[in-house]
Amino acid sequence: MKDYTGHRKRLRERFLKGDEKSIPDYELLELLLFGIMARGDVKPLAKTLLRECGSLSGILQADNERLKAIPGVGESTIALLKAVQETACRTLREEANAQPILQSWQTVIDYCRARMSHLSIEQLRLLFLDQKNKLIADEIQQQGTINSTPVFPREVVKRTLELGASSLIMVHNHPSGDPTPSQADIDITRKVIKAAKELEINVLDHLIIGRFGHTSLREKRLI
Repeated sequence: MKDYTGHRKRLRERFLKGDEKSIPDYELLELLLFGIMARGDVKPLAKTLLRECGSLSGILQADNERLKAIPGVGESTIALLKAVQETACRTLREEANAQPILQSWQTVIDYCRARMSHLSIEQLRLLFLDQKNKLIADEIQQQGTINSTPVFPREVVKRTLELGASSLIMVHNHPSGDPTPSQADIDITRKVIKAAKELEINVLDHLIIGRFGHTSLREKRLI
């Protein structure tokens, strides 16, 4: 049986010496997999994960069932990948929490993309803000099918009031990868804005997250 100890040692040394930028994605995955697979060659699994999920982001955002269907992936691998994903998201959220949302807008977008850009179904996430525009809650409000998420303006406003929030940001993803807003996206946003305005709640924006980009309805002057 081939001994892969030397390869593991060399890869770790390269990474720790500051050569991380030259390490390809599959070797970065190898480094993660070393921790749960004490022996053997993990390169084939790392390359399979990338091939099946398309990218590192795709791997981290893949749901459990999709990961389980990949040969060689067990509960330990799934737990590891989900822990990495959650750590990255919490780090971005901490950065966004450090100051008013409008002063850390790019971090907010990065956070939403880390959470949602590769999801296989549509999801509506609401970011609730206090009077100083600081994040007080981040919740999934609705989940739908591959191309539809039901949005109920009354439920959005009700939850905002329950949390004592002064404003909110709507965020949803397009599983197709294209963040171009549909007319339905624009229409429902306007309905939420109308319902919220009556109770002095400000809808700051509606972000649509795609595979490799995003659209702000506010920036596009669609709301």
